[in-house]
Amino acid sequence: MSAKSTFLSANSISLDLGLLILRLFSGVAMLTHGYPKFQKVLEGNMQFGDPLGLGTATSLHLAAFAEFICAILIILGFLTRFATIPLIITMAVAGIIVHAADDFGTKELSLVYLGIFLTLFFTGPGKYSIDRQIWK
Repeated sequence: MSAKSTFLSANSISLDLGLLILRLFSGVAMLTHGYPKFQKVLEGNMQFGDPLGLGTATSLHLAAFAEFICAILIILGFLTRFATIPLIITMAVAGIIVHAADDFGTKELSLVYLGIFLTLFFTGPGKYSIDRQIWK
């Protein structure tokens, strides 16, 4: 096998390392959005948007759960596919509804996160995860 074909071919190690890196970077980055929301919940400050008409407190609780708790699960690779579902919904709401009238640059980050969490939903967490250790 030539060096070129080795470089261009996907192998299990590179795929699993890539998924680990994707999980770690996206999960930690999402925590920077989720931690302040989680703090608001703990403080009882329910000022938050209500894009779906569920009420501000419910919207904040759902966003904090997705962006903080589910981000931690993504980092750990624990219940990964389940943890991506609230994040997919939250990022879709942010990108498509909350920022609907904004320019692309404003909604871009939520759409990038949406793509990342959709990818993790379909691929799973990879070999370097708690999920893989539990459900070999």
